[in-house]
Order: sequence, then C-alpha cells, then structure tokens
Amino acid sequence: MAATTFDVGLLNNDFKSKKKEDLLDNKENLWSSILAQVQNSSNNKLPTNKNVLVLGDNESGKTTLIAKLQGVEDPKKGSGLEYAYIDVRDEYRDDQTRLSVWVLDGEPGHSNLLKFALNADRFPNTLVMLVSAMTTPWAILDQLQFWSRILGDHIDKLASEHDSFKQVWQECRTQITKKWQDYTEPGDDLDPGSPLRRTSRNLDDESVDNLPLPEGVLTTNLGLDVVVVITKTDYMTTLEKQHDYRDEHFDFMQQWIRKFCLQYGAGLFYTSVKEDKNCDLLYKYLTHRIYSLPFRTPALVVEKDAVLIPAGWDNIKKISILHENLQSMKPEDYYRDVIIQPTTNRKNVTRRTEIQAEDEQVFLARQQETLMGLKDPSRSPSTRNQASTGPIIQVASPNKKLDPKATGEGVLANFFNSLLHKKTGFPSNPSSPGSPGLSPIKSGNYALI
Repeated sequence: MAATTFDVGLLNNDFKSKKKEDLLDNKENLWSSILAQVQNSSNNKLPTNKNVLVLGDNESGKTTLIAKLQGVEDPKKGSGLEYAYIDVRDEYRDDQTRLSVWVLDGEPGHSNLLKFALNADRFPNTLVMLVSAMTTPWAILDQLQFWSRILGDHIDKLASEHDSFKQVWQECRTQITKKWQDYTEPGDDLDPGSPLRRTSRNLDDESVDNLPLPEGVLTTNLGLDVVVVITKTDYMTTLEKQHDYRDEHFDFMQQWIRKFCLQYGAGLFYTSVKEDKNCDLLYKYLTHRIYSLPFRTPALVVEKDAVLIPAGWDNIKKISILHENLQSMKPEDYYRDVIIQPTTNRKNVTRRTEIQAEDEQVFLARQQETLMGLKDPSRSPSTRNQASTGPIIQVASPNKKLDPKATGEGVLANFFNSLLHKKTGFPSNPSSPGSPGLSPIKSGNYALI
C-alpha cells in the first residue's frame, strides 16, 4: 500500500514538474515572440543617422532651398559649415525621423571643414547635393565641376588616411551602380508586359551587376548618391528679355548638365523657390533615395524651367533629342563659348581718370598775366571777358610802394606783389624803395618782402 502511495506521489510530482516546464517554455516563447516583434518593428523604423551634404557657390540659393525643404519661411544664413535638419515622416508606417543637413560655405577656403560633415563613418549614409543657380548660367558647368573635384579630393584623402574605409568605399560604389541598373519607370512595376519588367524578371541580381553600364554613365563613381539642383529657374524669363536667350541656349545648357549627371550617376532637378517649382518633388526624391520611400513621378523634360530626371533614367540617346533644336551652335561646342557672360553696363562703370597737376610756376605766371591784363587798359575787351568775373584786384608794380592804409585790395596786392619776387621769375630787390629797411624772408621759391 505504501508502495502504491509512493508511485502516485511520484506521478503527481512528474506532472507538476512537466507543467512548470511547459509554463516556462510558454513564457520563453512569449518573450521570444515579443522580442522578435520589437526587433522587426525597430528594423522597419526610419534610421536616424542619414545625412545630406550641400555644396555650391555663394549666392547659389543653398540656404533658401534647404529652408524651403524644412518649411521655414525666414531662412538664416550662417558661415563656414551650417547644420540643419529636415523632418521626415513615413505615412505608411506612421513613423518619423530627422534628416541631418550640412551646408558648406561657397568659399573654397572652407573646404577643409568637409571632414566634419563627411567622415569615414558617415560616408555610407550620406547623399550629396551639388547646387548652382540659373542667375549665372555661364558658370553652372564650371561650378559643378569644381565642387565635384573638391568632393573627389576629400574622398581620396579619406581612403589614404583610413585603410578600413577602402572596403566600405568599394561596397558603396557597387551599391550606386546597382541602384542605377535597378531603376525602372514608375509604371513598369505595375505593368507585367513592360519590356523592362520582363527583362528584369528574367535576370537575377548577380547577372544584373555584371551588365555593362551605358555610355558615359558613372565614369566617375564616388560611391555617393548625388543630386544636381539648378536653382532660381524663374530667372530664365529675365535671360530671355535682357540677354536674348532663346530655347536653343537652354537646350544647349541642359544637354551639358545632363552629361555631367551621367558622369556621376546623379539625378537632376530644376527648382524655383520663388515660384515653388519642383521643391516638393525634390523632397520626395531625397526621401526615396535615402529611406527607400516611394517616388512615383516620372522624368519631366518638357518644361525648360522644371526639368526632373531621376538617376537611372537618362542616357546619351535621350540627351541627343535636344540636339535637334540647336541651330546656331553645335552640341560639342565649348560651354563658355556659347553661354557667354554678358558685359557690364558701361553706364554703371565709373572710370577713374588720372589728373596731371600743372607746374606751380606756370600756374602762378598765368595768374599774374591775367591780373595784369585786367589792370592794363590796353588789353582788348575780349581778353578781359575771359578773366574771372570776381572783383578786380589792383596789383602794384614791383618797385612801387603800397599804401599801408590800403583796404582789402591792398592786402591782396601785397600778396601778389610778393609772388612777383620769386627766384625763377622776376628779380627781387630787397633794397627797393617799396621795402625800406626789410630783409627778404625766403620760403620755398619765393622771397617774401
């Protein structure tokens, strides 16, 4: 009986132990499930370490453009290296984050500050905007090339200083190439009959990476997402009215800018903050490239002041369509030979002319002759009329004594009398009757009596 009781107790203990183990397993499974959900949720959240680096000359509209993307009406321009942020919201996942923005001053001397905005750690999470303004169309290409060289030199310096960066840089370059090759028109993913869709469906990722890039594309692969932004396109109207720009000039400029974008694998946006053109689309495109949010706007090339070309859409053949409108110029002409900087208006130029001072003795002799002509009645009236219309001053002879009680005319006559006794002119006679008992006091080239 005791044995039977022992067996039942043992079974009860086994049952309780098994129940505890099941509960523990359920708790562990529950916690694992919760942790997995949290992890998946965190993976779906927008990252907080993304950056935009803005490069361009002064007066190119960098600060105003960023303020527009922020929704700020009164932009505050700083100096050196400015920092700002743009609030980004994902409506589909009800999530938001802040996109850091670094704006470098347009003075080339501040390029050493790039190390604070773009270092080895931030490099994989940075997009670059190259900004130039339509107010100086003759300088657009030079400015884009200049700042791209500054950026390339900085990246080369990072590669030379950090050995680990070289591998990261190569991975980023591969990713940029893949992004270009993976581009499809916004409607292609919905149309299973699209040729591009059929082609991409039949190729795996590895074979896509091995496809050669089109002509002129990513010949300079920086490993960074690049967006070229041409600001102040509302100024095109002024260029047409005041500088005789025609559509072929704008087409010539556009084809050169698009070739530059192909070289760096960049997207292209023509914007106007004043007229609010393409600013919202630029914001959506940035969030698309940085956070992979949807962007379903196709390329826009019809309106010359609102061009929009996503990276991956363009090629040399599409650019050649612009060549049909070039009548007085050739596509391969040097940019500055066609888009010439206008000369400054001559009316606004103040010329500085050098005034040659007249010799002192010649001036005094001429004044003395004029005064003697006024005194001498034998002079013709015409000669007198050429003299000053001021009060007539009577000048005494060098050897004539002046009345000390004379009025103001006598004082002036005394002054001119002293001028007549200069060394290089008339001889002075200290013992003349006009100055008894006085020795001459020399000053400069004159002897004052």
